[in-house]
Amino acid sequence: MKKQTPKQKASIVLAALRGEKVSKLSSDYQVHPNQINRWKKTAEDELENIFADNRRKENKSKDGTIDELYKLVGQREMEISWLKKKYKLELPGEIGFDK
Repeated sequence: MKKQTPKQKASIVLAALRGEKVSKLSSDYQVHPNQINRWKKTAEDELENIFADNRRKENKSKDGTIDELYKLVGQREMEISWLKKKYKLELPGEIGFDK
């Protein structure tokens, strides 16, 4: 057996998907029939991912990240206001000079 390039694997799998006998492909390309069947199954399982719209997935992940960040900012603002009340702090930007 020799190592096949991805392009060679693809052509073997395409031939198998078209209906050529796995035993013939096995002898032609010197690849074990079980290996061809695994490549074929992988191709069939992953074929729908080729046509999936990845932009939707990217947008969902970006929206989720943005929502998480807004939540975190809100949480920090609440914590800061609680600390201000608890310790009656005046931060440097909040000190009035006309007192």
